[in-house]
Amino acid sequence: MIHGVLFDLEGVLCVGGYPLPGAREAMLSLRAAGIPMRFITNGTRMPRSTVIDRLAAMGLEVPFEHLFTPVVAARNYLLTRQLTPHLLVHPRIESEFADLLGPPPNVVLVGDAGAAFDYTALNRCFRLLLDGLPLLAMGANRHFNDDGQLSLDAGPFVAALEYAAEMEAVVLGKPAADFFQAAVAGLELPAQDVIMVGDDAEMDVCGALAAGLRGILVRTGKYRPGDEAKVTPLGGRVFNDLDAVVDYIL
Repeated sequence: MIHGVLFDLEGVLCVGGYPLPGAREAMLSLRAAGIPMRFITNGTRMPRSTVIDRLAAMGLEVPFEHLFTPVVAARNYLLTRQLTPHLLVHPRIESEFADLLGPPPNVVLVGDAGAAFDYTALNRCFRLLLDGLPLLAMGANRHFNDDGQLSLDAGPFVAALEYAAEMEAVVLGKPAADFFQAAVAGLELPAQDVIMVGDDAEMDVCGALAAGLRGILVRTGKYRPGDEAKVTPLGGRVFNDLDAVVDYIL
């Protein structure tokens, strides 16, 4: 039995500021059936409050404490370990870490910096890594759905730094098991009773399965033909849309 659901956002419930067909109805149906939900995204270009406001403008009501983002995970990681980051993140989220900054940094934190990913910024991170600082990545996604087209996400830039500095990043967002488990903990359910619904075969579905959850891949958003082969051998399910997902869960 499925007793709880984790939803990815972009490409599953919405695309480019617009809700996907059936998104609001799916949430209402699950709430009416008493199925608790949490919402889990690897987006690192805006603060959690902004994400909540954007969802509300689309008619998708999500309580603040029910949304899990890598920005929140990164803050918690830095605070609990008393780390001072050097940031390579999107300008819109720099303020989320303002109280944690101060010379000298003792860790490099990378998110989806967008246009801020340039040679100078990446080379600065590279030199700090050579000096012995560890590398934290808020996500490892290869790409994301950008108004109907795929664009580079943070993953390729993190991989470049790993390759150049001959080290491995600690990933704080999906597909890290701790990220999924933090969302599941809020549901107070065993992981095997919770299902992740996402459009990214690797980060969403395979990551959830590896963390002990169940997983559904929807053929929307960044889904690409052939992604089924990545999830079905591991026990993941594949559906065309959210209507079919809700029918399966209920």
